[in-house]
Amino acid sequence: MNRVASLFLPQLPIERLRAEERPFRPPEPAQQAAAALAPPIDDNPGACSVPRGGGWRPGARWARDGAIVAKPSQADIDRLPAHQRPTMREMGRRSEAADPPFRTLPGDDGRSSSSKAPPTLTWANLWGTPTILIERSGQKEVVTAACLQALELGLNPDMAAAHARALVAGLEVLDAQPEADRMWLDRLALHAVRKWTPTAAVSGPDGLWFDLTGTTHLFGGEERFCRRLLGFLKRLGFSATIAIAGTPGAAHALARHGGAPIILLPPGHEAEMLGPLPLAALRLTPGALTAAARFGLERISDLYQMPRGPLARRLGLATVERLDQARGMVAEPIIPVIPFEKPGVTRRLLEPIGTPESITQVISDLVDDLVPVLRLRGLGARKVALWLDRVDGEVQHIGIGASRATRDAKHLKRMFALRLAEIEPALGIEAMHLEVPHSEPLGASTVAALLEDGAQRPDLAPLIDQLIGRSGPTALFRLASHESDVPERAIKRVGPLVEPQGWPAWKRPTRLLARPEPLRNVVALLPDHPPRRFTWRRQDYRVIAGDGPERIHGEWWRRPGELWAVRDYFRVEAEGGARFWVFRRGDGVDGPTGDLSWYMHGVFG
Repeated sequence: MNRVASLFLPQLPIERLRAEERPFRPPEPAQQAAAALAPPIDDNPGACSVPRGGGWRPGARWARDGAIVAKPSQADIDRLPAHQRPTMREMGRRSEAADPPFRTLPGDDGRSSSSKAPPTLTWANLWGTPTILIERSGQKEVVTAACLQALELGLNPDMAAAHARALVAGLEVLDAQPEADRMWLDRLALHAVRKWTPTAAVSGPDGLWFDLTGTTHLFGGEERFCRRLLGFLKRLGFSATIAIAGTPGAAHALARHGGAPIILLPPGHEAEMLGPLPLAALRLTPGALTAAARFGLERISDLYQMPRGPLARRLGLATVERLDQARGMVAEPIIPVIPFEKPGVTRRLLEPIGTPESITQVISDLVDDLVPVLRLRGLGARKVALWLDRVDGEVQHIGIGASRATRDAKHLKRMFALRLAEIEPALGIEAMHLEVPHSEPLGASTVAALLEDGAQRPDLAPLIDQLIGRSGPTALFRLASHESDVPERAIKRVGPLVEPQGWPAWKRPTRLLARPEPLRNVVALLPDHPPRRFTWRRQDYRVIAGDGPERIHGEWWRRPGELWAVRDYFRVEAEGGARFWVFRRGDGVDGPTGDLSWYMHGVFG
């Protein structure tokens, strides 16, 4: 069962510009309403011709030609249009009430925890100036977006900017920025991919699509997800509506023409809910809408009973396709945004190739095409994959790796030359693709790093990459310390260019056996003395010096058997100069700590 959500931001261009002009958070509706109902504050400014406690001031709108008029009543102010009402300072209010320090925080879904619903205020009430966005179209300027207050005054998109200025005085006119709006939607889609759903796409200049199939239970259901999403946008200063349906077309239509902030459409009811909506909800072309108006078609339900052939001839084949997509009869794919697109290049061949020389030449051309792509994006390749499309339909894959991010064309070609023997062209290769599944940021190198300097350490990365290409990815490694008390667990393998860190301060043997080997014929004094004699690998050793013990306890959180386990390690030197690292299981006092058997664990020197 598919579930698709459509997010509609009707005032995106206006609200985005206002958010940039006013970076701080706008006041909450409850605070704005309380400040509007609060009495004016008398700051006692001292001797002044302006009456304290409110009223007019010299130069205000209420003082005309120096005539002193009485203070207007609140009823007179309320009868004025919103954009003509006096501001706080014009009414003589020198300060406003501060925010309460213990204001109740809103919940995760954007709803306030108080039972009393706050009064609804729009961005137009908060800003007080009607605003439109214009864009030049040919020789005239056209309105592309208008705020809610401008819409109430009769200003609509696609209106001439000169006509809008003539209708409303004091109109704030700004330039439209469609590219910035698109970038903001792309950022929101990437945020949705990281936080809400793995599939999100931009649906035009004012909305997004979310594929919520199998994801809404993580947020407590579809309704709670919608409330949280709208609350998130409200905190950013954006108004939005959202609808969830079984098809992208139905969700898109209900989000823009449904008449409610949140609409949840059960599966299988798309045709019933879409019937009363206007034809513009189907995303038809202007020509199709004009033709539908000529034939008297106003609602989507008017198209249900019409035969497909006449409908396609009159309104176009795209109208039939949109209608079927909205009702779920035809699939409508959502092209999702990809947080990171892997760099890649492709070469399609006119004729199949199969000789080593031709394959090498095409690989060289692919690498030369890939390096500028990596340089343009500021990346370096760590893994490069080569895909070969053969004539018989099989796809062969060959990959190389780099121990350090690189975009050196010569080095990459040399690495592929080492793997050339693994390519099986069969009947021929007709296409070759080169992509970088793993990359890292790689900036420009300084000029001093390119000069020959005896004090500078040579770069071993190309040599290591070639050795790995010849012997295998696990042939070269370094040893580094690992957080563990047990010696055989305290060492791990790392990459050949990784600097080992965190080595313990106490002495450890040069060669540590993978598994401790038991000792035979051990003679030792308990509990704190090293062995005097022992036999290891069928050879007898007589100890002339020893140091220890170093007690190591087992890691009880790994296995229950190590709860009381104890090892006493000794460094001993045998006749002939050989030095060993041996240990005894148990402390020599308590039986549960070990069976007092001896083991060889390492060799010094």
